[in-house]
Amino acid sequence: MPWIEVGSTDIYYVEDGDPSAQPLVFLHGNSSCGEAWWQQFAHFRDRFHVIAYDSVNHGHSSNSPRDEVEPDRADELQAFLEAMGIRRPVLAGNSMGGNTIVRWAAKHPDEAAALVPSGSGIAPEPPADGAGLREARPLDPETLFLPIGDSLTDGFKQAQPRMYERYLRIRSTATRLEAMRHPRRRATPMPREELIAAMRQVKSPMLCVVGGLDRAVPSSKYLSTLVPGAEYVEIEGAPHNVYYEAARQYNAVLDDFFARRLGIAPKAAAAAR
Repeated sequence: MPWIEVGSTDIYYVEDGDPSAQPLVFLHGNSSCGEAWWQQFAHFRDRFHVIAYDSVNHGHSSNSPRDEVEPDRADELQAFLEAMGIRRPVLAGNSMGGNTIVRWAAKHPDEAAALVPSGSGIAPEPPADGAGLREARPLDPETLFLPIGDSLTDGFKQAQPRMYERYLRIRSTATRLEAMRHPRRRATPMPREELIAAMRQVKSPMLCVVGGLDRAVPSSKYLSTLVPGAEYVEIEGAPHNVYYEAARQYNAVLDDFFARRLGIAPKAAAAAR
């Protein structure tokens, strides 16, 4: 159970695979945690050094002070990479994690081996007045298992109740409950037009993945049109947490992308050539 100090945050992370292999860093979504990527760890650890960490105010990492602005997650990602000695990573993130990748790439347009944001992107049109990022409401103090909205489908809950319950349990930690009962002020996001201009300068290969049921479809598709050479894949019938509910399809999409763009194929496939 390793931790590492990143700025003023005590970051918890998990890792597997050969430390000398290509680093593949997974970034979780809002109110989730690094351990939610366990299906990707099992699939990719044979050829990557797989790593996932809990962002500040999530999982088993520490909380930021209640009376301060929450640390910027793109800066946190860069500081984590530096603290771990990771260079030229493959970055894969869902929802908030995908947005973190996008904002990190705006500052580091050619420093990743590849970028795989899912369930996220840039809206094709500016938000209407008053429809921008709003401060969160405090969580009911009686709630222990955090609600997940439309992150997973009702069909998945009925067909795989244990998998559904696992997701609820691993994310509902004391750290996250504390942060949701006492919401921190959020860091000011990069202006939309500035972010769009920055995406047009990104040199790292990008694959935008999104579930067909996800409200982020337009944003993911638009992001793919901004980054030169970016690819777009929509997984039919998958929800917002495409990597979790549709792990087999998600992993296969990444396998294909990594084989074509990085020359890193599944070992079984490589041996068959």
